[in-house]
Amino acid sequence: MKFRVGFGFDVHQLKSGKPFWLGGILIPHSKGAVGHSDADVLIHAICDALLGAAGLSDIGHQFPNTSNEFRGIDSKILLEKVMNLISGKGFRIGNIDATLCLELPKIYPYIIEMKGALLPILKISKEDLSIKATTNEKMGYIGREEGVCAYAVALLEKS
Repeated sequence: MKFRVGFGFDVHQLKSGKPFWLGGILIPHSKGAVGHSDADVLIHAICDALLGAAGLSDIGHQFPNTSNEFRGIDSKILLEKVMNLISGKGFRIGNIDATLCLELPKIYPYIIEMKGALLPILKISKEDLSIKATTNEKMGYIGREEGVCAYAVALLEKS
């Protein structure tokens, strides 16, 4: 059995009146992330971790923000495409550990729903997907609620 580890990071600016997609679900909040797609930082970080572990470059290479094909796209569709890419190379997910960094809203109440949106796409059990959140203690662009970021680590297995 061969194991590969990948790391993903994504960041998006927050703006008033935008929808806030995180982990494949719409989070009620006064601000939302700005981006070429739906700007779901959690899914984007997971995609980058998976792609990196499989040696498939990054999300920007696979789904360029210069392409109208991906304008406004649901990031769950991008995750499905990433899953097809990694399974095509003979990999399956061992586990994913992800952390969101934002001041508000509090994420804990939404984690079960996020997992419900992501697990069928990832084809792993709930124990193999960890989603956590932290604040930036009011410091920097996160602390001023100007942006949101996510980090993810993925372990891939190949027989």
